[in-house]
Amino acid sequence: MASRDPSSAPCVPGAVAGHGAPSPIPEVPLEASPRHPRRDILAGAGTALPGIALATLLGRDGLLAAGPAGIDPARPFAPRPGHFPARARNVLVIFCAGAVSQLETWDWKPQLVEWDGRPLPGGPAVTFQGPAGNLARPQYAFRPRGATGKMVSDLIPHLAALTDDIAFVHSLTSRTNTHGPAENFLSTGFVADGFPSLGSWVTSALGSDNENLPAFVAIPDPRGIPQASGNNWGSGFLPAEYQGTTWSSTAPIRHLATPAAVPAAADRAGRALLGRLNRRHAEAHPADTALTARIAAYELAARMQLAAPALADLSTESAATRAAYGADDADPIKAGFARNCILARRLIEQGVRFVQLFNGAYASGGELNWDGHTKLKQQYDRHAAILDQPVAALIRDLRARGLLDETLVVWCTEFGRMPCFQKGAQGRDHNPDGFTCWMTGAGVKPGVSVGRTDDFGAKAVEDVHPLYDFNATILHLLGIDHERLTFRHNGVERRLTDVHGRVIRGLLA
Repeated sequence: MASRDPSSAPCVPGAVAGHGAPSPIPEVPLEASPRHPRRDILAGAGTALPGIALATLLGRDGLLAAGPAGIDPARPFAPRPGHFPARARNVLVIFCAGAVSQLETWDWKPQLVEWDGRPLPGGPAVTFQGPAGNLARPQYAFRPRGATGKMVSDLIPHLAALTDDIAFVHSLTSRTNTHGPAENFLSTGFVADGFPSLGSWVTSALGSDNENLPAFVAIPDPRGIPQASGNNWGSGFLPAEYQGTTWSSTAPIRHLATPAAVPAAADRAGRALLGRLNRRHAEAHPADTALTARIAAYELAARMQLAAPALADLSTESAATRAAYGADDADPIKAGFARNCILARRLIEQGVRFVQLFNGAYASGGELNWDGHTKLKQQYDRHAAILDQPVAALIRDLRARGLLDETLVVWCTEFGRMPCFQKGAQGRDHNPDGFTCWMTGAGVKPGVSVGRTDDFGAKAVEDVHPLYDFNATILHLLGIDHERLTFRHNGVERRLTDVHGRVIRGLLA
């Protein structure tokens, strides 16, 4: 972990107003503190629920590096107010890894049909992976949807039916056309490794409404993790308790129950012996609080995990709900992703502040994600079948339960794709110069489209927004001013949006 600057910078200790929180408190600095040997525990356990539970609880007892000054170190996740009243209480980010083609999904370009098979006027001879081929029409039919009549692809019919509720940004840009750095840029605001993720910034500022569950949960795809892996949910130089917990419906949750093969008497005797050894150590080393702190943290972690098994038990869901999501589908990957969507809803329902749901995993060639270089239609047929029904059901379910009024749902991907096929292939190369992401739910103006790419979808040309703006808008809907949420690290006042960013007002209700 990077060293911390002993100086401080202003930061919102933040919280969502209107949920029983105190009045907004003045901006205060996030204090720095030296590294501590106990971080070795967290480094080894960082991807398991018990490990993150331990990190959270060590933080609650003030046993990790200092967090925001002015916040009770025993309760680093207590709900806190932001800079101004929030429109959204929770965030659900649906991250499609591999760079979804905007031209096969949300961004209708009739000129691609007319110019199919011809060179892109003024286009590059070489793109990311090699020589550029000719323009290629969308691989799926588009048709008008809902009252807005917006053209959306048949690739995603379930999500297309929700178009009237969605606010699209068609003019996003990224700083890189390489997957790992682009995932970093989308999730952390920086291309390089080592910076805090959006979820970490949010939970450090606002805390959580549930003390028995992590404040920030990342749910990897059943096929694996994205290319930038833990950078997408890491805490960077923020205190370690603000990193995301990785958890999915397919990953077992380890608990602390005594194995059935261990006799109860032997278990009691072992615990008694351990207790005597711990007390002897404490008496011999009264100034060393590390052991007693660790014991207390493990006990707290055990109590915290009591909430997890019931939350992960999806057998209590109705048959109708499971069918709506596709949780019992014959395709095990779709069924697993659908169950992850149900888990995401349950986490939001329980007051988890930030949930990050991944669709697609790291692999070359796009077999496990949306990286459609060579056989785009064949690959997208597969990936859309996994994504479409479960995510649409998740949004509908949130609405039916009254949760969409307080939950911001974000759909995103790291960049877009070129309007031409790669030479000698049936797929599109990387394109960071113009692509689409969207939002729906709390505080979002439904049925609008912001920005535009050129006639072929190659480049954003109207109301252009770098991803800094997209993240600034997410923070704004949570009641956070992105320019005032800072942390002083190595002599620099860092923030999610670096020195950039403006709120995309056209998205706001």
